[in-house]
Amino acid sequence: MTNDDSQTANVAPGVSPTLCDLFARTLARTPDALALSDPRNKPRITGQEAVQLTYAQADRAIAALAAQLTGAGLPVGSVIALQLPNTVEFVLTALAAWRAGLVVAPLPQLWRQAELSEALNRVGARAIVSASRIEIIDHADLAMNAAVEAFSIRHVFGFGDNLPDGMIPLDWAVDGDIAPLAQGGSVDARRAALVSFDMTPDGLLAVPRSHVNLIAGGLAVTIDANVAQGARLMSSILPSSFGGLVSSVVTWLLSGGALSLHHPFDLQLLEEQIRDEDCDTLIVPGPLALRLAEAGAIDALPNLRQVLGLWRTPERVASSNDWPARQASLADIYLFGEIGLVAAPRLNDGAPADLFAGGVSPEARGKTSELMLTPHGTLAMRGAMVAMAAYRPPPKGSSALLTSVPADYADTGYAAKRNKTTGAISITAPPSGIVGVGGYRFREQDLDRWASRLASGAMLTALPDQLNGFRLAGRTSDNARAREALMELGLNPLMTEAFRERGTAR
Repeated sequence: MTNDDSQTANVAPGVSPTLCDLFARTLARTPDALALSDPRNKPRITGQEAVQLTYAQADRAIAALAAQLTGAGLPVGSVIALQLPNTVEFVLTALAAWRAGLVVAPLPQLWRQAELSEALNRVGARAIVSASRIEIIDHADLAMNAAVEAFSIRHVFGFGDNLPDGMIPLDWAVDGDIAPLAQGGSVDARRAALVSFDMTPDGLLAVPRSHVNLIAGGLAVTIDANVAQGARLMSSILPSSFGGLVSSVVTWLLSGGALSLHHPFDLQLLEEQIRDEDCDTLIVPGPLALRLAEAGAIDALPNLRQVLGLWRTPERVASSNDWPARQASLADIYLFGEIGLVAAPRLNDGAPADLFAGGVSPEARGKTSELMLTPHGTLAMRGAMVAMAAYRPPPKGSSALLTSVPADYADTGYAAKRNKTTGAISITAPPSGIVGVGGYRFREQDLDRWASRLASGAMLTALPDQLNGFRLAGRTSDNARAREALMELGLNPLMTEAFRERGTAR
């Protein structure tokens, strides 16, 4: 254990723990237990070797990274943006930043220069951390170009080889002594720890959260979904959003077990890693969980006992197929953008559980979050995980409806209705004006605006998709030129590939 964590292994009574405190408690109890495992195909993803780290090894890596971040002169409270794959580097860097008193801003992996620059400027980020490459994309170059357009950026850090000039290499596997952190004392759990990004009808919204907010979100998963202490988790969820981070990293910290990472998606490698590392809990998108179960892949993994299925299209849970797996249970995680989440285990017959005003059952009201049906027929929620400072009151000039929603509730915008007989609440439609594609959300008006930048008559629209909720489709007289133009504008591949030729692979 390092000197930094020896001060936080025991938190004073009445003082809220931080995420670093949760790590330190497990470190003190089981330093030689497995903590983190890389994806098996990491060499293909980033060019780096896959590793497994015990809690003691992870602690030393976190200390090394924290020393490098503070040594660069980043003051406490600075925002540091992370655009990294689902590998141990993300988890280690996030914990190092929190240990150094910094605020982590995870950036979606598919964001390109336009979105990166807007997000970095929105939060005044002082640094960005990326990788030399992720798959075939030169993310180091993306980070450098985005930093040029973000005047607050002072440092661009990177993992990997052949980093461009001006990018500061980060290395968690350092030899020798590690310098102690410059600042003393512990981090206040009520201070900001994370700032994530939500897409609303009024545009991009930065959502700050404290350690307390994040732990509350993690408790919603571990308690309501019945995640066991010491669970051996396998996550294919990118931790680039509140829901993704909470369901994987924070749930791991609360359970005190092991976290294995899978960079989506290779089913054969996923199954091999679950078997070899004896994972008992799998975290994947909800639609994918059902597909794996229906194909027999879940029952083919004898030690798998639980699946957490994340739904970024929560309106589709009620109409989804019953859970067919016999040996592993399923808990649905309803994700309402960056506002919050609700966890609900499937019923004994495999059907989705009902949602009620208050919680996932009349008996569970107020356990980790509370729900209500607003006067204009949308779902609102409150609880310790909800960042009310970001969602209430609506921004000046907001197009959001002014209603009599209580001030401590955040309106998710999802249309909902109540069953007059049972009192159950059904989510019926996504927020008006917002299109969800996989884990990404767009404003419908932005699709029209970007299409108008192309040739006359170009169209970019969202079509229903069974797996992702929606998919983007484009039409123009020259699809190849449209793709090039959107790439030059710095837009992400979901938009550019909407103009792929018919018949080509997605």
